[in-house]
Amino acid sequence: MRLVFTPEEEAFRTEAAAWLARELSGPFADIRGETNLVACPERRRAWERCLGEAGWSCVGWPREAGGRGASLAEQVIFAEEYARAGGPPRLNHMGVELLGPTLLARGTSTQRARFLGPIARGEEIWCQGYSEPNAGSDLAAVQMRARLENGAWVIAGQKVWTSLAQFADWIFVLARTDPASKGRQGLSLLLVPMDQPEIEIRPIRQITGDAEFNETFFDGARTDAANLVGAAGEGWSVAMTLLGFERGVSTLGQQMGFRNELDAVIAAARANDALRDPAIRRRLARAEIGLRLMRFGALRMLGSAGEAASAAALTYKIQWANWRQALGELAIDILGQAGEVVAGEDYAFPPLAHLYLYSRADTIYGGSNEIQRNIIAERGLGLPREPWRG
Repeated sequence: MRLVFTPEEEAFRTEAAAWLARELSGPFADIRGETNLVACPERRRAWERCLGEAGWSCVGWPREAGGRGASLAEQVIFAEEYARAGGPPRLNHMGVELLGPTLLARGTSTQRARFLGPIARGEEIWCQGYSEPNAGSDLAAVQMRARLENGAWVIAGQKVWTSLAQFADWIFVLARTDPASKGRQGLSLLLVPMDQPEIEIRPIRQITGDAEFNETFFDGARTDAANLVGAAGEGWSVAMTLLGFERGVSTLGQQMGFRNELDAVIAAARANDALRDPAIRRRLARAEIGLRLMRFGALRMLGSAGEAASAAALTYKIQWANWRQALGELAIDILGQAGEVVAGEDYAFPPLAHLYLYSRADTIYGGSNEIQRNIIAERGLGLPREPWRG
């Protein structure tokens, strides 16, 4: 396990921290500390372009693709400093962390030349079209259809829980290109422009009052035939490559964001004397211990390589989701009635009440806890997939 960073890595930290502090206390001070995923999208678009111009948007990408060629340790360092500085949620998380690495691994040279630059420069925002009304955790049940017609894929069907679709320029969708296929066979991953009348976006209002998620309807939407990632019918393999980035190291730096949230919970307990309650103190201690364990887990992954690192990463999502959900429950217990009352109809919940409400979904999105346990068992432990014998 790596418990310290090298002098070169600490120099990288100093450079990143100085740049972030300068920008987030200067031209982008108005969005510093913003945590709402749908707030001030135009300012966050400008922030994406600022990151791109300075070379901080995709630090782990190769330099020729618009990144800095940063090592894994440097990527974690940047994510930590980004959260420490109060950087807003990345509007282009799907493009930077998921699609970009997938194109680097599975895309054609033409696709990399066309799409990576605009992502790295913050010029094109992406969203993900995987889940459907009857294909969530069971992704192989996708029913969206796409057929090749006059040099273009024509797409029909519905996606749901499409995060930030209302701000996206492009969407990557998993569609069934072989109408006779079932399950994992006959699927393809397509890159589709959002600005066309054949695509309709309907917001889904959440318990927080926000509309981060959407239903997205495709009624004859088109994309060029060249916007197929991998061969037709290889979509399941490509999709698993992409999900490997989602469930892998792309979230390692989020512990600093959790640190900020836990510090805010502790401050609230001090402010309203909830710290006098020994049960509250005990739960805060457990939260601190859990956060430190996640930190050590991240350092363990940094010190591992190959299959060992991949197996360790499989446990991370279920670990942080359970921890953060418990933190939300602790926050609302500390706030008491003050966290249950809002003024007006705009659902302007206090930040810690918002944390509680939003964290209800942490154990569902990005792969539910049940799915995560299956992944750990099958991919991490190599256990056979036996039918249930009840």
